[in-house]
Amino acid sequence: MSTGLLLHPLTLHVPPPTSTSNGPPQPFSTAGNHHRHILSLSETCTSMSQLKQLHAFTLRTTFPDETATLFLYGRILQLSSFFFDVSYAFRVFDSIHQESHSSFMWNTLIRACAHDVSRKEEALLLYRKMLGRGKSAPDKHTFPFVLKACAYIFGLSEGKQVHCHVVKHGLSGDVYVNNGLIHLYGSCGCLDLAQKVFNDMPERSLVSWNSMVDALVRAGEYDSALELFRQMQRSFEPDGYTMQSVLSACAGLGSLSLGTWAHAFLLRRCDFDVAMDVLIKNSLIEMYCKCGSLKMGEQVFKGMRKRDLASWNAMILGLATHGRADEALGCFDRMVGKEENVKPNSVTFVAVLTACNHRGMVKKGRQYFDMMVRDYAIKPALEHYGCIIDLAARAGYITEAIDMVTSMPMKPDAVIWRSLLDACCKKGASVQLSEEIATRLIETREDNQSSSGAYVLLSRVYASASRWNDVGIVRKLMTEHGIRKEPGCSSIEINGISHEFFAGDTSHPQTKQIYEHLKVIDDKLRSVGYLPDCSQAPLVDSNNDGSKEYSLRLHSERLAIAFGLISLPPRTPIRVFKNLRVCSDCHEVTKLISKVFNTEIIVRDRVRFHHFKDGSCSCSDYW
Repeated sequence: MSTGLLLHPLTLHVPPPTSTSNGPPQPFSTAGNHHRHILSLSETCTSMSQLKQLHAFTLRTTFPDETATLFLYGRILQLSSFFFDVSYAFRVFDSIHQESHSSFMWNTLIRACAHDVSRKEEALLLYRKMLGRGKSAPDKHTFPFVLKACAYIFGLSEGKQVHCHVVKHGLSGDVYVNNGLIHLYGSCGCLDLAQKVFNDMPERSLVSWNSMVDALVRAGEYDSALELFRQMQRSFEPDGYTMQSVLSACAGLGSLSLGTWAHAFLLRRCDFDVAMDVLIKNSLIEMYCKCGSLKMGEQVFKGMRKRDLASWNAMILGLATHGRADEALGCFDRMVGKEENVKPNSVTFVAVLTACNHRGMVKKGRQYFDMMVRDYAIKPALEHYGCIIDLAARAGYITEAIDMVTSMPMKPDAVIWRSLLDACCKKGASVQLSEEIATRLIETREDNQSSSGAYVLLSRVYASASRWNDVGIVRKLMTEHGIRKEPGCSSIEINGISHEFFAGDTSHPQTKQIYEHLKVIDDKLRSVGYLPDCSQAPLVDSNNDGSKEYSLRLHSERLAIAFGLISLPPRTPIRVFKNLRVCSDCHEVTKLISKVFNTEIIVRDRVRFHHFKDGSCSCSDYW
């Protein structure tokens, strides 16, 4: 009898089982050689169909309880997970007697689930079963996979329990386990615990450093992340994962010079496979867009040989935040078109709705919101509702926006209430409605910034109605509750060094020159007809327009722009990053400065970029 196993280019010819007088039929008289032969065949498997043939051959020609056979089952289990057929791996696992499940088998299945986005929670369930049956103890290979699953589902409580098991099994010094712990705590926002694990490690690998740098970036500690990156370079050569985190830190800081250096480093030192190349290029697009260099972001995007969904999302959002709404929507159309045929996800529609929002495209925003639900069966999340509500409210459809808030399937957050209150303030809604929304915003109690924003916006509503007594009451309440208005802060990078300015700042070493140039700017602007908009000055009932005008001159972005004008070569673009929205007077002033001084000024405020050039802004005065 011959048995054919179609493992290309190999065909097996197997003799029939032989009988012995001392027991059941034996598949081979040289069983050890046969098992080794099957094991060698497993190394030639390149597909699930071949693996299934090998599995069938193993079932027919071996005894299931032999140690060597169980080893082969473990190998089949491992290969099925490598071929991403986790369901088949489960069937193989379940076909093996429970008493014969080894730690290797458990680890293989846990690993397969930990690497499958849809099965992360199953990895934890398997771990619990492994502990419950008590036949196989977890080892140093088990914990990294379990911790990875905990990190993905943000299972901090479960992760801490696993950490206890790590200590119990004496694996606190294992570098791979500790890497998993750093990743877990970093993903769950427990920076102090991640730092403690990192500091206590007796041995560190490149992954250890990468995990800690990534944890710092996730926590918004960008300067600390870059400092740790510098320390890491004394011991290890950065890889693609390192540079992804570095680029994210540059994006967070708005440091174009450092981001450009990182790009040059990548071109000079790193050679990546296609998958990593896509990840790096996506990070570069995001970095350049967030640092105000949309042109470079577009160049990276257009030069990509292969793109994934994240590439398109990054480019659409970049175009949207820079006010290029039509191009952002055109990019979306190309993405979903026949040629590219990339299916959008929820992140895509956040980017698309953001594009509509920044240009006041209410009708298109509604169409894309409906498309998301109708054509792509994407359930709207809080971010989608936030975009469409802000879009409607800022366009003056405040009643429609409030109706959307009341019909949402989830509780609105502080961002939604703040956007409604801001729209009420700008669109002259009734004081009563503004008071009701401000009350809702304060009731969210999400953070001090939310309360501060509510009080400040409400005081502006009262000021617009000339209810100065109420303005005073609001400011008194803020003082009594220890609530402070978030101070305006702007930064500008000169020769790789970031300079930070607050409103009315006099701490900079070049304060004298900055204020002298502010006077030059003011004189030139008045010569072309500029008149200050004193409604943007501090909200007090005062007839002293001179003091109000002076306070406007000291807004943080004006100090940064003045410093840029005296520090950079003529006609060099000035990039300013501001923590608050630009006020209408500063917006008008910056437009005039771009024309009078013949320079491009790029300002990133809390929600978007403004490109000022030749006396106009990319936002078309809608922000």
